[in-house]
Amino acid sequence: MRLRVGCFALPAVLATLFCSAALASTQGGPASQVQVTAPLARHADAPSAEATAEELERKGDQLRGNKNFLDALDYLRAAAAKSPKNPKILNKIGIVQLQMIRYSEARKSFEAALRMDRGYADAHNNLGVDYYLQESAKLAAKLRAGAQPNLWSSGDFGRAIKEYRKAIKLQEDSASFYSNLGTAYFAKKDFGKAVESYSRALALDPDVFEHTSRVGVAAQTSSPGDRAEYFYLLARMYAKSGATDRSLSYLRRAMEDGYKDINKIFRDDEFAAVRNDPRFSALINHKPTAITE
Repeated sequence: MRLRVGCFALPAVLATLFCSAALASTQGGPASQVQVTAPLARHADAPSAEATAEELERKGDQLRGNKNFLDALDYLRAAAAKSPKNPKILNKIGIVQLQMIRYSEARKSFEAALRMDRGYADAHNNLGVDYYLQESAKLAAKLRAGAQPNLWSSGDFGRAIKEYRKAIKLQEDSASFYSNLGTAYFAKKDFGKAVESYSRALALDPDVFEHTSRVGVAAQTSSPGDRAEYFYLLARMYAKSGATDRSLSYLRRAMEDGYKDINKIFRDDEFAAVRNDPRFSALINHKPTAITE
């Protein structure tokens, strides 16, 4: 998933969130050792009172790109103080807050941006991401507490879907918006609507899932079975689009996660061309062993 200026494609923020919260291996130490990542810290000088709003915003963008989030927040807030009617700066502040896992603060920033400009598609999308991530965090907490991974509730996923649809209505050519919408439907296990949204994203950007799949939905799903379903859907969409290499790659990953109905590949019309590829026969004849958790 790609991170455009002002807009979150969901899996990119997920990648950042996972990295910021994860345990890191000790450099040069045994593989069995882990080290807790250090808390966020400031590294840049304080914003200059003489700097213009544009200069502060540019510096904030640079710091955000370098993942110096506290510094970026300082500079973007200083820019907003000098340009208080600029919704784009508020949107950027919200993005940094999302990357810092400050969901409530991020939501307020996106809402403030939208009060200034109701037609701001990126802010609607990013507000949807905030709703999605909050609901995902609730589910993850329940799973850690021992709850069964039953059907995800529609709570904030419904609100996320609403915001994504608003963004799409304002900007119909964004693959990221459709990808995010598909992710929300997938989270609800509404696979039909997920496929519809993902297919539109793929039509707009054939590489959209190459930016997203490794850490996005796959990382958020609650079980290998859900990940396998996701990978199979991608394999089918790539097969339909004629991208045989990518289709076979995702078929392998679906098998590795134990996709239970792999024989559907012999019935689904989308795989007609893939079935004629010698690599398909090799994959079926030497099925990878399902990876257990």
